[in-house]
Amino acid sequence: MLDKNIDKLIIKFVENTATLDEQVKLKQFLEIEKNRAYFDEYVELNYLINSKVKFDYNNTLDEVMGKIESKPKSLIMYKYLKYAAAIILLISTGYFLTKNQVKTTSKVVIDNKIPIGTDKATLTLEDGSTVALEKGKVYKNNKVSSDGKKIVYQSEIDKQAEKLAYNYLTIPRGGEFFIELSDGTKVWLNADSKLKYPIAFKEGEPRKIELLYGEAYFDVSPSTDHNGDSFIVNLLEQEIEVLGTEFNVKAYKEEKIATTTLVEGKVAVKTNNEMSLLVPNQQLVFTKETDAFLIKTVDVKNVVSWKSGYFSFSELSFNETINLLSRWYNVEFIIENKNLFKIKFNGVLSKNQNIENILQSFKNTNNIKYEIKENKIYLK
Repeated sequence: MLDKNIDKLIIKFVENTATLDEQVKLKQFLEIEKNRAYFDEYVELNYLINSKVKFDYNNTLDEVMGKIESKPKSLIMYKYLKYAAAIILLISTGYFLTKNQVKTTSKVVIDNKIPIGTDKATLTLEDGSTVALEKGKVYKNNKVSSDGKKIVYQSEIDKQAEKLAYNYLTIPRGGEFFIELSDGTKVWLNADSKLKYPIAFKEGEPRKIELLYGEAYFDVSPSTDHNGDSFIVNLLEQEIEVLGTEFNVKAYKEEKIATTTLVEGKVAVKTNNEMSLLVPNQQLVFTKETDAFLIKTVDVKNVVSWKSGYFSFSELSFNETINLLSRWYNVEFIIENKNLFKIKFNGVLSKNQNIENILQSFKNTNNIKYEIKENKIYLK
């Protein structure tokens, strides 16, 4: 039986917050072969996602032991960083960091006032009134309840109403939220998003909702559970029809494209009166300015990792990366060095870390200097 605190220790290690004593404890844990398999599986599942990076235990365990015992606390475990860099750092140039690329640095003192994103949203009721939803705050009426982390609607089908009543859920920058609709459909909403939906769906009619802007992951209640009533998501000039499936939709106001990515099942996307069928691992990319679209194959794990607490990058442009961080941390980036737009990023980033850790990785891997002034970050 594994110590239940080992998971916490692994998390602290890969997020670079483990003390020297904790690092020694983890090293001792990894000296047992079966524990290494557990470590590999845990990190791959919770951090690496689809990374091919593997840790060479046989050649480095003794060296790690020596470094831990002989070096002061401020020094980083070099060989472990070869493994952890893929987890923690944003890596440009298309390669994971090697030992020679990691600089010995003192622990970063975090004193900025920029908070990490968290669960929060604004619920707009049918009468126009609003309710702030956030951690530690409970809300309930006769149709819906929220514990501050999610909002759940009463399971109900409206059989009589001539006109459906709608609510809106708005997620601010620096927030995210989960909602379960009255038909049982589950929706994860990313930062800076807004969803329009009926309090209850009408029997015998398609279950229609609208993503006004932002990003959402849908786990749709099958039509077979609702007398064949299909589920439709309206988005810009697009209509996405599903029978029961999981997919991700992204359409931010400041971005030139909108994407629909199918995880499992089947969806039909209607664009410019043209119907396109997607199969799992396919993504429809819609260009707003020209109304043109194309379908391509993608790694869905990279696309949907955000809802599990991580951002996964594969050749992500500098501009897209900055937009993503800007929304999650609710900050403004001022780019003083235009050459930075040439950088591509690969790797996996935990959302549950201070933004200065990420900025330090920028500095270490690309020599990108930064300065924080209140809610603005200057990249030089």
